[in-house]
Amino acid sequence: MKNYSAAGFFIILFEIFNHLYGHKRNWWKFYDRRKSFLRDELPFSIGPYMPLSMWLLKYTFGNFKKFVLLNAIADGLFAFFIIDVLKKFKIIRLNRLNPIQFFLYLHYKAYLLYGFQYLIEKSRKFRVESMR
Repeated sequence: MKNYSAAGFFIILFEIFNHLYGHKRNWWKFYDRRKSFLRDELPFSIGPYMPLSMWLLKYTFGNFKKFVLLNAIADGLFAFFIIDVLKKFKIIRLNRLNPIQFFLYLHYKAYLLYGFQYLIEKSRKFRVESMR
């Protein structure tokens, strides 16, 4: 997992900025009374997002089609099913996004994650070759 931690941290930072933007635009609503980015959105960024991103990179890097497919499945499950469960438990609901827009909001970051990891791998190969 060490090989993918830089890409994991990159995508978490990017996700935090996305969550701040979504928070400002009221794309979703947490059911608690006070709005708090640290209590509401941040755990979603750090909690499941980073480990899942690194796990998917570990098992699919080098096979872009497999990576995109597994990310689409994971993002689809969250956007179309898990968000409904969270709504039933009165944790979060979509406010200004429909499930398809939310899926796209989740999924486009997979391409950034893969591209960032690809650049890291290229720089590692370049360093190894230049040391020879």
